[in-house]
Amino acid sequence: LTRYRKKPKARKEHNLLSSKNETVIEEEDDQSGLIVPYWHPNLTLALISDSPVLNLQQIAPVIYPHEDISITGERDDTQRNTFYRPIIFPNDFWHLREQEVEINATYPQDPNEKLVLPLSVTFQPMSYTKMQIYASMTHGFEEAAKNGQAAGELDEIKRMLVETNPWFLALTGTVSVLHMVFEMLAFKNDVSHWRKKEQMVGVSLRTIVTNVFVQFIILLYLLDNNADTSWMIVFGQGMGMLIEAWKITKAVDIGITRSPPGSILPYKLDIKDKHVLTEDEKKTQEYDKEAFRYVSYAAIPLLGGYTIYSLLYESHRGWYSFVISTLTSFVYMFGFVQLVPQLIINWRLKS
Repeated sequence: LTRYRKKPKARKEHNLLSSKNETVIEEEDDQSGLIVPYWHPNLTLALISDSPVLNLQQIAPVIYPHEDISITGERDDTQRNTFYRPIIFPNDFWHLREQEVEINATYPQDPNEKLVLPLSVTFQPMSYTKMQIYASMTHGFEEAAKNGQAAGELDEIKRMLVETNPWFLALTGTVSVLHMVFEMLAFKNDVSHWRKKEQMVGVSLRTIVTNVFVQFIILLYLLDNNADTSWMIVFGQGMGMLIEAWKITKAVDIGITRSPPGSILPYKLDIKDKHVLTEDEKKTQEYDKEAFRYVSYAAIPLLGGYTIYSLLYESHRGWYSFVISTLTSFVYMFGFVQLVPQLIINWRLKS
């Protein structure tokens, strides 16, 4: 009935200009190591309705603790098989972390008042095969949690299995697998195309640099909200950012050199073209610079206005989260703007 887990840390958001009206948004695992008791209001006991002949040497380790083998010495008529007591399986596979109640936090203020914790007991029959499946899945989820899998992700998997229509769940799984396959194929074809590319005619280098910055901001946002983010999504985002950064090295050579005397920083970035630019490549760079100047006339005021709005009317966990979430929201709302320079280049070059 009682489970001992790490005490979660409340993640609070508040208006950065005022420390009042703090709001608890979510919870994440605290690394302080403080262990507290939790109570789950539901207890499901399953009586194994069938009684198959069991070979003790072949019972899986995850199932053996639930089997109470008789030690009375009673045997069947063949004197080969020993009887075992009926198996009672406490099935807590469908228990979610959010349903648990911290016991220490529920004590009444009045010392004379008794602590009352709700408990609903469900007693039901279950086949031995079904018990094996539940025991194996429970053990697998526990091992995943020990290996660093977020508890929120495991609970979402259970919730999805309970609340989602089986056909829709199968469709979602198929689409997810196809999305992963197509994303890897897109990465492969993109790299193959750029490996063979020798000229940068009609390619907006500034758009590629912007893509790197945008994807880096989104990656930081996903890591800042890692309690709700799958590592598979983080991996795809990081891979896309690295490929965009690699594309820049196909167009220019980037190095670090000493800054001239009198500079604030001791080193600076040294960016050089890979080769002598052709006339079309020079036009591409000229149109690229012109296009970004036009885009900045609209993008910078919009970003400034949204930043002020977010600072005044929205709540954040801190200044770092404010910067990351504001930039990410701006990217999601006006991300199409970064496509404009490439369109202008294509129009000017008639390509």
